[in-house]
Amino acid sequence: MPKRVAVLGSTGSIGRQALDVVRSHPERLKVVGLAAGRNWELLAEQAAEFAPEVVSVWFADDAARVRVRLGDRTGVHAGEPGLSAVAGWPAADIVLVAVTGTAGLVPTVEAIQLGKDVALANKETLVVAGELVTELAVGTGAQILPVDSEHSAVWQCIAHRRTEVAGIVLTASGGPFRRFSQEELERVRPEDALRHPTWRMGPKITVDSATLMNKGLEIIEARWLFDVGYDQIEVVVHPESIVHGMARLRDKTVLACMGPPDMRLPIQYALSYPQRWETRQPALDFTALGALTFETPRRDLFPALDLAYQAGREGGTMPCVLNAANEVAVSAFLAGRLAFTGIPKVAAAVMGQHEKKRRPGLKDILAADRWARETAAAAAERVG
Repeated sequence: MPKRVAVLGSTGSIGRQALDVVRSHPERLKVVGLAAGRNWELLAEQAAEFAPEVVSVWFADDAARVRVRLGDRTGVHAGEPGLSAVAGWPAADIVLVAVTGTAGLVPTVEAIQLGKDVALANKETLVVAGELVTELAVGTGAQILPVDSEHSAVWQCIAHRRTEVAGIVLTASGGPFRRFSQEELERVRPEDALRHPTWRMGPKITVDSATLMNKGLEIIEARWLFDVGYDQIEVVVHPESIVHGMARLRDKTVLACMGPPDMRLPIQYALSYPQRWETRQPALDFTALGALTFETPRRDLFPALDLAYQAGREGGTMPCVLNAANEVAVSAFLAGRLAFTGIPKVAAAVMGQHEKKRRPGLKDILAADRWARETAAAAAERVG
């Protein structure tokens, strides 16, 4: 029997690449659910191709349009209830969560509560609610399988040797501005930040990669995925994006996971686990790669890394506040209302005003998220 998959965020970059993986393994994977945001036309095309049992889009009017396209053979839902319906669909064996931002939190929790395995491409879920989500997964027996290339790489390095691990290393491309001066960073425009040198991603995560906030959020995610302390998580800049993650073992051996910068590889491994399937990707040609370089992050010019370490160590609702403030700041930057260098300033300002709650429940986390967004919107207006 093929593994039955529900894809949340099927029209985004990760979702589309996940469906490429399904196309490559039609005898091993079967799509039973698809959920999208506003791109109802692409969702309808995907549903016509993969014939899922259930689909969802964000707006009710778009859901009505999808029903007209698909007829009665597919259940069509809308909004947050629709996202949850797809996440909890009884036929799904594994749920790929590839929606952006904290919108992925509630459906991820609901899938885990039902004991479903989750292939997690939504780092915000563990950033804002890592303790809650991981404890829930232990209780239900659900597996959280990392899809981010860096976390997938570390996972592959440390599998079956957790007691031997002294630390983990996450690599960062450094983004397009890693050699910029402070003056040059202050002149960065949205179109500049959206030109990533090695990866093709959505606009929000592309900007996060340019500020290094993406790597900061990955630090917090790694703490919960691998049950390591923040002092055990290291970041190095690796512009070639060939080494995706490493593990430092107790005897000083370092294990590295390498591969081309193609998200279909970690997506496939999360869906195929514990098996490893063949792919259509070309093998690495080491003679063609030339040199692989590693650099220390310039934390003075890219303070997002230190903000993430700070938020992670403080814990409670502070990582949620960092994430929400960053989302609002990135949106303001893309809209031309905030300078590139203002993004971490807004995040720092909101963190400085927050009185964190320790061991928050889901309601506490969602309340902190709302407060941080409102506070960040005002801060973005002041910082400009």
